Amino acid sequence: MEVVVSQTAFNRIRCCVFDAYGTLFDVHSAVGVYREELGDRADQVSQLWRTKQLEYTWLRSLMKKHADFWKVTREALEYAFTVAGVTNPELFEKLMEAYLKLECYPDVRATLLTLKEKNFKTAILSNGSPMMLDSAVKNSQLYSLLDAILSVENVGVFKPHPSVYRLAEKEFDLYPNQILFLSSNAWDVCGAAAYGLKVAWVNRFQQPPENLPFQADVEIQSLNELPELLNIK
Repeated sequence: MEVVVSQTAFNRIRCCVFDAYGTLFDVHSAVGVYREELGDRADQVSQLWRTKQLEYTWLRSLMKKHADFWKVTREALEYAFTVAGVTNPELFEKLMEAYLKLECYPDVRATLLTLKEKNFKTAILSNGSPMMLDSAVKNSQLYSLLDAILSVENVGVFKPHPSVYRLAEKEFDLYPNQILFLSSNAWDVCGAAAYGLKVAWVNRFQQPPENLPFQADVEIQSLNELPELLNIK
């Protein structure tokens, strides 16, 4: 369900902060590179990999047993390979390497460029480790379009812990209502909204919202809609 708001609701926004995985970068593009080698198990591996990757971040946060996202991503792929019955160590390492070079979505560069031209601050706020984010940003040549790359490693706990979203507030010395957080992940949207940031849900795949009391201020289908939302088109 799309949330309709007036453009004036965002007239205080000075900074746009983006989730990385699933929002800027296509998490399924790694398996896409090796789809032929995985055959009919490709989709199963990709979906399980992503599902377990997220579940392990939540579980580790609840158990207070933090490990960086690279380790979590590796553990999740190991699980996916086991369930899918894939036993190919060389392919495993190829997929891990491919995860460092995920494709960015087609709407990313143009949107970031428009924001920079209009003097908005831009940043990534992600579960990703600094090494992973550095690789992804370099691979997509986005460094010149970002003012900051913020990793949960700065606080030692994964989203949706409030301390993660506070990183953006501290980085730019802005009030929460001056920061627009954008994510394609509905659970991430809820976390940012609960913290108090302005939130846009980039609902790329037309998913239903999470059944939680903390929701996005607005729902969009693509980052191409962001300039109009901010009245800078």
